[in-house]
Amino acid sequence: MAELWVFAGIMALGQFSPGPDMLLLTRTALAKGRAAGWWTALGISTGLCLHAGVAIGGMAYLVSQGGTVELVLRWAAAGYLGWLGLRLLRESFLAFYSGLRDEVPVVRRERSFYVRGLLCNLLNPKVLFFFAGVVAPFLRGDRPEWWPFVLWAILVGEGLVLWGCWVWMLQWKPIRQNYLKAAKWIDAAFGLGLLVLAVLLVVR
Repeated sequence: MAELWVFAGIMALGQFSPGPDMLLLTRTALAKGRAAGWWTALGISTGLCLHAGVAIGGMAYLVSQGGTVELVLRWAAAGYLGWLGLRLLRESFLAFYSGLRDEVPVVRRERSFYVRGLLCNLLNPKVLFFFAGVVAPFLRGDRPEWWPFVLWAILVGEGLVLWGCWVWMLQWKPIRQNYLKAAKWIDAAFGLGLLVLAVLLVVR
């Protein structure tokens, strides 16, 4: 049990570290509301299901060796993050020069927020590498057959619960009000952040 608590703590820190998933989730929850944020969190958590399974199953080693698979993943991730960043910069530009916001009705686009979160997570190869590195020490030695399944459940369940709580917290009235006052600048910052992450994926 002590090992499982340590593992859960490490994964919690990793899930709240700055990255594409956290940037996308935070901005969506602030700009689009609770429902959109939860759908995005669900999409990200669905991506975690695959990443956690691959990492715990040992396939991350093959990807970490480089080659065509790793290269395609990096460029696909960079392209998608760049596209998201440019969209945010466009919304910020519209808000700054015309006072308009390019908002999309949440009720009609719930599926799109889910897909956006899913793709953001799946196309980020660093998630897989991080999971593989963290999981490896906890798989060494004699372990019961159910052990890998518990690690997988912690990865996925913790991500869904913690990100859901994060979305809920961002709906707190003072936070929402301050965001709305400086929305165009915050959107621009999020957009630039995603573009920087896209560039780093390609050059590293």
